[in-house]
Amino acid sequence: MPTLASRELFFLAFRTATLASYFVPSVHVPHGERIAEYLLAIGAVKLSTSPPFTWTSGLKAPIYCDNRMIYSHPEARDFVVDALVSRVKNLHVEADVIAGTATAAIGWAALVADRMKLPFIYVRAKPKEHGAKKLIEGDLKPKKHVVVIEDLISTAKSSSATVEALRGEGGCVVTDVVSIFSYQLASGILKARELKVKLHPLATISTLLDVALKQERITEEQANQIGKFSADPDNWAAKLGL
Repeated sequence: MPTLASRELFFLAFRTATLASYFVPSVHVPHGERIAEYLLAIGAVKLSTSPPFTWTSGLKAPIYCDNRMIYSHPEARDFVVDALVSRVKNLHVEADVIAGTATAAIGWAALVADRMKLPFIYVRAKPKEHGAKKLIEGDLKPKKHVVVIEDLISTAKSSSATVEALRGEGGCVVTDVVSIFSYQLASGILKARELKVKLHPLATISTLLDVALKQERITEEQANQIGKFSADPDNWAAKLGL
């Protein structure tokens, strides 16, 4: 049976060999560990291999994350906002504007923008059906450097749509997406590479599995089963006979 160390080596090799330059885990590791602890403690993340969860897409997964739960827990909420602000401040470029993806990340982006005293905008999932039929809500000037805030990155579809809208409709520069959590799915990281943006998750599924294992919420066998999900989510359930 693969050990926890070998699973970590798998994640590291996967990112480093093919996609490392587009996936940048938090530079401050304790942020990730503490956020993972909060997510597990408040029930924002649930883990189960039998039965697995069924996502909206129909995909069967061993994990389900609802970061909206954090809003209801002030201590966790403050910690997450502090961590997001710290990550934005440590990017390779200075942010002119903070943007949120609709709808889950609107609140997080607004909190970050307020803390940093920066303009805030958000990008709609689809254009308005009336008026200017625009995607971007707020006062956005062209050529500004916009940092996108996401609550969760899976396939990166919402992040990609947001980046494309900001570059196209907004005429702005977007190079970075900062998120609370990432499932580390290959498809999401590949999408980031296509768009030439870097993903900066504060916590990841691999970090969360470490914490869950230390807290004895899951067994070593379950941790290894869940760990395989990120590399091949489409076939994960079938390979385990689920």
